[in-house]
Amino acid sequence: MRVLRREQRFRRPLDEVFAFFADAHNLKEITPPFLGFRILTPAPIQMRVGARIDYRIRLHGIPIRWQTEITAWDPPHHFVDEQRRGPYHVWHHEHRFREESGEVVVTDEVTYSHLGGPLVHALLIAPDLRRIFDYRADRLRARFSS
Repeated sequence: MRVLRREQRFRRPLDEVFAFFADAHNLKEITPPFLGFRILTPAPIQMRVGARIDYRIRLHGIPIRWQTEITAWDPPHHFVDEQRRGPYHVWHHEHRFREESGEVVVTDEVTYSHLGGPLVHALLIAPDLRRIFDYRADRLRARFSS
């Protein structure tokens, strides 16, 4: 298992930041275009434990259907989505939100495993995840800067 952890800080109200993340259709705004990301589940999506969301992405030109399930839901502080169908053996994405020194701290922690060994991770998986989460950070910074 591998872990990717990212943290960002925003000078915005906790409820506003959480509400953005709680709307699954906002994922398109923070997902890089190279993934060809599309949510297949019709809006509105009722976020709660047990909610399943279907997506379509392209990884290295290969179309992939991805389904996640919300397995923890504690607004406005925490939620977890886990892959039920997709490119990983395990994808457990924990989102945490806390107020600290007048800012909202947003933490993403992804625990994952995948096909292939260290070489596949070094050449494909790690660079892709870095690009995805760097893009996400840039888009969130632009969205919440004031």
